[in-house]
Amino acid sequence: MPAGGIGEAPERGGLRAALGGLTTRGRSFLAAGAAAAVCAYALGQTDLLRVGLLLAALPLVCVVVLHRTRHRVAGSRTLSPARVPAAAESRVLLRVENVSRLPTGVLMLQDRVPYVLGPRPRFVLDRVEAGGRREVSYRVRSDLRGRYPLGPLQLRLSDPFGMCELTRSFSDHDTLTVVPRVEPLPPVRLAGEASGYGDGRQRSLALAGEDDVIPRGYRHGDDLRRVHWRSTARYGELMVRREEQPQKARCTVLLDTRFTAHQGTGPDSAFEWAVSGSASVAVHLLERGFSVRFLTDTGTSVPGPDGAGGYAGGPGSADAAGLLLDTLAVVEHSDEPGLARAYDVLRGGNEGLLVAFFGDLDEEQAAVAGRMRQRSGAAVAFVLDGDAWSRGPGGFRFTGEEARVPLDERLRMLREAGWKALPVAPGDSLAALWRQADRADGGGTAPGGGSAGPAGSVAASGNGAVT
Repeated sequence: MPAGGIGEAPERGGLRAALGGLTTRGRSFLAAGAAAAVCAYALGQTDLLRVGLLLAALPLVCVVVLHRTRHRVAGSRTLSPARVPAAAESRVLLRVENVSRLPTGVLMLQDRVPYVLGPRPRFVLDRVEAGGRREVSYRVRSDLRGRYPLGPLQLRLSDPFGMCELTRSFSDHDTLTVVPRVEPLPPVRLAGEASGYGDGRQRSLALAGEDDVIPRGYRHGDDLRRVHWRSTARYGELMVRREEQPQKARCTVLLDTRFTAHQGTGPDSAFEWAVSGSASVAVHLLERGFSVRFLTDTGTSVPGPDGAGGYAGGPGSADAAGLLLDTLAVVEHSDEPGLARAYDVLRGGNEGLLVAFFGDLDEEQAAVAGRMRQRSGAAVAFVLDGDAWSRGPGGFRFTGEEARVPLDERLRMLREAGWKALPVAPGDSLAALWRQADRADGGGTAPGGGSAGPAGSVAASGNGAVT
């Protein structure tokens, strides 16, 4: 996809700056000419003086000619694609066009890229005729999430003798967004995930016949089969039957980003697994029509544009997933001591389905996580095993780890609170863990008095299950 034009390379600096562009060859000629002139004066050799003046004049003439030559070169950069998952490649196409009436000399292109994307690309272009165009491309790849600037593009002009080189920089740059890797997840049945969304939804109107239809104005996305033509003719605008008022299925994805909760750094660390897992779950639920909200331990909620406070799923879920992945591309560790701020956000109402990715928890934070379950129709927790991750590649151990609750104890506390808690070790597949989520025993009492059984169904009114 096009990532925006670069424009024309501006002329920078005066003649003094052009003199600073002398190459080693040009400086050598200038020094040799000056030395020959001094020797000619000392020895009284007129012919040697002529040779010295010629050697000194050649690089100076090249500087003046190159400085006075008004090359107008336009360029553009295209990223394909501009958003890639981690460890995937993106192709960068550079297009250079000579828009002046004079041909150029040898051009060297150099594009600035961050070190994490690979070596800085350089290209040498032969003489570009007037109105001519050249295209070159290179590939970039990053194992780390983030937004990386590309550019500005630098253009180096040189004379035919290689005496002088001038650098021109384009002003614009583009951005490559590296998002977390998304793992496809299988459809499962989770208790409470269809709260307010399914066959048990209440109809707002009991239709007894054609005359009882209460129409409303057409909205973008309405099924054309629901158009009520009699009302359309009466009001002079497109009207549809207001047969039912479905509630949108809601889900909150909670990501524990505390620095003290995760072991190690790098693309294979526990934190990156949690970020990738939260992205996979969010995209999976968006594709199934959920309204997904992303929440971190800092209490920062990232709502989407829909009225329910999340990213709307359904037919347009691809755009919503892209916006959510852009947010996750730049999420970083936080300095929060606990999960209290996230709990304050969650206790404001019924969140429907709650999916959390927890790191290391002490006894107090495990209790706070347990209370989060009270405001959700169902809750699934992926608990990363800090001991196992600290022994993996890039892992390290924190000082003062004696305050951390052992993994088995954390799982027990969460299950007693009603969570479906699943341990995560290095190398575990999120898809396999997601299949276990509909079989895991929450071990506690669900809101509304129901109990979480082995099949993951909650006997609570108003909650259903979808596939």
